[in-house]
Amino acid sequence: DLVGGDVVRADLVKYPVTQGADDSYELLKPDIARLHIAQSGLVGKSGPDANAKGRPLYSTSKVYVVMDGDTLSVPLTWSSTEGLSVTKTFVFQRDQHVVNVSYDVRNNTNAPASMAQFAQLKQTTADQPGGSMFMPIYRGGAYSTEDDRYQKYPFDDMVDSNLKKTTAAGWAAMIEHYFVSAWVPPQDQKNNLFSRVLQQTNGVIGYTGQSVTIEAGKTAQINSILYLGPKDQDTLAGIANGLDLTVDYGFLWMISQPLFTFLQFIHTLVGNWGFAIILITIVVKGAMYPLTKKQYESMAKMRALKPKMDALKERFGDDKQKMQQAMMEMYKKDKVNPMGGCFPLLLQMPIFLALYWVLLESVELRHADFIFLITDLSAKDPFFVLPVLTGISMYLLQKLQPMTMTDPMQQKIMQFMPVAMSLFFFLFPTGLVLYLLISNVITLVQAKIIYASMEKRGLKTK
Repeated sequence: DLVGGDVVRADLVKYPVTQGADDSYELLKPDIARLHIAQSGLVGKSGPDANAKGRPLYSTSKVYVVMDGDTLSVPLTWSSTEGLSVTKTFVFQRDQHVVNVSYDVRNNTNAPASMAQFAQLKQTTADQPGGSMFMPIYRGGAYSTEDDRYQKYPFDDMVDSNLKKTTAAGWAAMIEHYFVSAWVPPQDQKNNLFSRVLQQTNGVIGYTGQSVTIEAGKTAQINSILYLGPKDQDTLAGIANGLDLTVDYGFLWMISQPLFTFLQFIHTLVGNWGFAIILITIVVKGAMYPLTKKQYESMAKMRALKPKMDALKERFGDDKQKMQQAMMEMYKKDKVNPMGGCFPLLLQMPIFLALYWVLLESVELRHADFIFLITDLSAKDPFFVLPVLTGISMYLLQKLQPMTMTDPMQQKIMQFMPVAMSLFFFLFPTGLVLYLLISNVITLVQAKIIYASMEKRGLKTK
């Protein structure tokens, strides 16, 4: 948009909305209902964007330009009647989503001119199609400071209070599932991060840079970076500190990032993200086999105690206090820890949750092909084969676990739990369901091996 020189539309041509189609994902769009634009300019005492008459109207020699080589520069020019001139240049590079934005300011007035750049992202706060309760996907603001590498700033927080942070370096961004738009100021300067809500419908997050004074007859250049593209961790990490954390793995990011790096490595070997998911699940489950072994040995001991537990129930009837005391004495006598099966499981959970977020957040899985009719690991299984198989595997796993609860209603609820969970799997991306299925199958095999070993040692498993 020549008014202000804002970027109001950005289509990601290598990321179609529909797999195999010619349509492009619209990251920035000017239409009011889905508004998302990147604004920037010069404010301050002499800044053209601080003019009471409105933002500057830039001019250009060409209204349509095409990249012929590896770079494309798009200069926009503006001049005041007093002699201040600004050339705002956007520099694009082939096969990259980084746009370099520079202001070349010439002060031909008779007095010093002072100004500072500002850059902000404006987006509608209205709900957009996206995640669900079981697959939460964040859409909103984020920023970085010297002390806080990555901090989300949701639209609700913008409504409650305006962001005001002064920091060395930093950046401001708008995040959605697989993509991010971000303004990155010069990282060797102090910058002021801000947010606001306009007309109760649009959230704004951005920064104002350091003030620059240009003496009469002198020139100055002011720079910034605009990123518009996928949440590619390697690329984002090279642009600014913490920008790669917009690939939001949550509080387990320190586990998720190494897992993703390992997943990438496996993919370079096999060339298929589906097989890479299978292999990393095998490796992770193999590494955690000692914990799984302790878990299932403990559960087998609990199952072996079931006849004694039934006898205690028949003996003490409805006297729950005596029942609990008798059970504790039985556990102590037989050297069984009723929580022994839970503790190893708790140690494994962070790994599985971290891998879960890797598969949910990684743009590399978007429209990634697998085998047969499964052509998109980020979409639901179109024929529901994997969700059904995952439900069956959950049912079989449940049969291996001791039913410690005595209430018939609770027992029925636990029996139908795999069926209920399978309904949720119908909504999950195929990559996640594949991960859960392989994990369950490996656990079943490991459990059979563990129980066979216990029986050889004369220990009961049933």
